[in-house]
Amino acid sequence: MKPIFGVKEAEKEYQARYAAYVIISNDKNEIALVQAPNGAYFLPGGEIEGNETKEEAIDREMLEELGFRITLADYLGEACEYFYSRHRDTYFYNPGYFFVAGDWQKVGEPLEVGSRSIWVVPEKGIELLKRGSHQWAVKEWLTK
Repeated sequence: MKPIFGVKEAEKEYQARYAAYVIISNDKNEIALVQAPNGAYFLPGGEIEGNETKEEAIDREMLEELGFRITLADYLGEACEYFYSRHRDTYFYNPGYFFVAGDWQKVGEPLEVGSRSIWVVPEKGIELLKRGSHQWAVKEWLTK
């Protein structure tokens, strides 16, 4: 059974937002986190657009957020989250598909203007991550 995070408010309408995320680690055993303009931290990745596959969405998001090309190594699983976005004034149902990067290479600057990222030890990452589904993915990765 896939884990579900957040609380679904019965009287609210939720928009589905399918997304793919990846855990990227470096040789210092740190993981990459991306910081949103509001200061919140997330795993790198994001919404699956149009007819993209999960893998295509990750490839695009890695260039946009980090300037990285990556190779996926493992699929951790799916976790869903209910949340409200103040920025978009929308309630979202967010099925997230979580992967682990095998190899990665910085190929340029992030394509998104103002994109910020940090490297942290996984335990600190769990503390910083805003979404329960992202915290779950890091915990799953640590048990592998």
